[in-house]
Formats: sequence, structure tokens, C-alpha cells
Amino acid sequence: MKKLIDVTLDDSMLVRWSADVEHERRIAIFDLLEENSFELLKSADERYPGPYKLHLGTIDGRLAFEVKAADDSPLMSFRLAVTPFRRIIRDYFAICDSYYEAIKTASPSQIEAIDMGRRGLHNEGSDLLAERLDGKIRVDTQTARRLFTLICVLHLKDGRGPR
Repeated sequence: MKKLIDVTLDDSMLVRWSADVEHERRIAIFDLLEENSFELLKSADERYPGPYKLHLGTIDGRLAFEVKAADDSPLMSFRLAVTPFRRIIRDYFAICDSYYEAIKTASPSQIEAIDMGRRGLHNEGSDLLAERLDGKIRVDTQTARRLFTLICVLHLKDGRGPR
């Protein structure tokens, strides 16, 4: 029961995602819903055991989390500062751009080296997210990774680079 059954993104501030970004978003949400560990540590209804619906967005430059019960009753809403994530997100976008360019022309060893750096930054962002959620929501490593992917998607401007 301590899992997500629905995840949505506030795309009201996005112009349009590129095909690569849309693909990453769809995969992250699909994988997240297939397998996740998500437990509210504070809630408007302490007796509610899950499952949960999550809406992610940005409000006034902060990450906005809205968690609801399966029947859409509100359980928790909070915001996280984006500042701790900015460098990681910026570097992650830069290395993703390098990766997408490399797969067109680079050697397999060059692609692998870039991909290792990309995964390292993704892990760093996931670890930071789990740390920032501490005391509010408990997630496992894979859930944190997929949520970090979605947070990156929220920080795209015109489907390409960070805001």
C-alpha cells in the first residue's frame, strides 16, 4: 500500500517538450508506477496507509509536491527550494546534451564514458532528493531516481534546456 498509483506533472509553464524529453518523461512515470516505494511520514490523515497520487510542479521557483489519497483527498502539500538542485540539474542537462550528440557520431567507449558521468549526476540528484524529502516522505533509491528525472523535466524551457 505504500506506493504511488498516479503521478502527474504541472506542465502549465512548459512550452513543448522535445521527443527525447517526452520519451524520458513517459518512461520515468511508467517505471515509477510499475515499481516504487513511497511512504508519507506526515499526513493530514495519519491512518491512511496508501496508495498515493502525486502531483509535481513548480510554484514561485520552488518544487511543489501535492500528495493525495486514492480518492483524491489531500494528504500533504509542501515545497522544496530548487537552489540545492540547480547545479546538478544544469550539469545533468549539459551531459545529456553531450550524450545525445555522442550517440550520433562517437565511439562506443566515448558514449560509455559520457553515460557513466550522466548516471553519476543522476545518482547525485536522486540522493539529494531523498535527503531533502527526509522527515516528509520515505522513498527507495529507484523511486528517488525516477522522481529526480521528473523534476528535471519540470525545469526545462522550450523542451531543451534548464530554466
